[in-house]
Amino acid sequence: MKLSFYGGAQEVTGANYLLETEKTKILVDCGLFQCPDFCSIENYQPFRYDPSQIDALLVTHAHIDHTGRIPKLISEGFAGKIYSTAPTRDFAGLMLEDSIGVLEKEAKNSLREVYYREIDVKNALTRWEAVDVGQEFTIGDMKITVGDAGHVLGSAMYTVTHGERNVLFSGDLGNAPNQLLPEHSWPKDITHMLIESAYGDRVHENVRERRDKLERVIEDTIKRGGTLMIPAFALERTQELLFELNELIEHGRIPSVPIFLDSPLAIKATAIYKKYSGFYNKSARDHMKVDGDLFQFPKLKFTLTSQESRQINAVPAPKIIIAGAGMMHGGRILHHAKRYLPDPKNAILFIGYLAANSLGRRIFEGAREVTIHGEKIPVRATAKAIGGYSAHADHEALLEFVNHTRDTLNTVFVVQGELKAGLFLSQRIKDYLGVDSIVPKLGDSFEL
Repeated sequence: MKLSFYGGAQEVTGANYLLETEKTKILVDCGLFQCPDFCSIENYQPFRYDPSQIDALLVTHAHIDHTGRIPKLISEGFAGKIYSTAPTRDFAGLMLEDSIGVLEKEAKNSLREVYYREIDVKNALTRWEAVDVGQEFTIGDMKITVGDAGHVLGSAMYTVTHGERNVLFSGDLGNAPNQLLPEHSWPKDITHMLIESAYGDRVHENVRERRDKLERVIEDTIKRGGTLMIPAFALERTQELLFELNELIEHGRIPSVPIFLDSPLAIKATAIYKKYSGFYNKSARDHMKVDGDLFQFPKLKFTLTSQESRQINAVPAPKIIIAGAGMMHGGRILHHAKRYLPDPKNAILFIGYLAANSLGRRIFEGAREVTIHGEKIPVRATAKAIGGYSAHADHEALLEFVNHTRDTLNTVFVVQGELKAGLFLSQRIKDYLGVDSIVPKLGDSFEL
């Protein structure tokens, strides 16, 4: 077997891995490279392999850094099947269609052609086949076993078996315990592993700490009579946040103030969450029997249209605005940031990963001024972050996951993290677990 890294290597985004034998070639994920401008030169380049020679694509989950180049793969000749869980298929269709407008805008600004169009998204969905957690199936001379990654609804990990080699693609591992989702699977007898490292050098707060921090940020902002902005990822972080706010309000832990979910993508993703409630953990399913709707409560308003979004400005503070995008590379959060960042009564709360050089990262790291839509905006609002809301496993959880199967491991490939985080986790795997660990570079290939 030969394993090649064509994305997610010494960087968080662009996940794209090719595993091949003499008879079969499969890809795992085909994600977008994301930079502050949403696109990068790499997204426009031809693939480093021939898409027409690929037999199948396995998709771990629907985040755009794992799915964003699938339509491009189709347009460049891929004719095989795509496999994922049913929620991932639905989420991916939603998010890929949503990305077209952003990509068209960025292509126009950079004087390039769009590298895929709506027809390519539709073609991808026609060859997309749903598989279940626990299912086994074959592609050529490889056997595929589907596990649960516990990252977002329907996220999967895949074990690919050929002869005596069991290669695990972790996808993004979930941050347990999750209030909505089951814990990730614990595969055994793995010989080669690809493991993510987004938080490979950090430790999250626990569930109680993060809830207390959320409560304090909300209470402090309300006392000042301010507006709390929460840039949120449409998939998972938003739904978990709504669930948490519902709990806090029901138990009287925070005052009841207007809360706006100002993200069409998050609103549509929440509808998919409701459709696939069977993927929730037992606690969340039991909660549904009492509450009925985990994502709806008094004074919460979904603002789907642009007009509804603009009307938020007329609602007096205190109020809470949840809007995409999570790293502030686009979306309605930018309009709110322009309006509310200059006022010290206001606050902005980050609850997910912030890529290097992203607008969100610059604000969190203390920038006094940022440029939004060509305007210089002073930053006087308080900036806070809660790592415990991340959907990614932290350093300790990642080590524990590797340790579970270390007796059979030959090599661990550390991927999907900034270089500093990847190197830190890789060294800990070597030092603490005694397992060979590599942080591959883009384009590296290894004989397994």
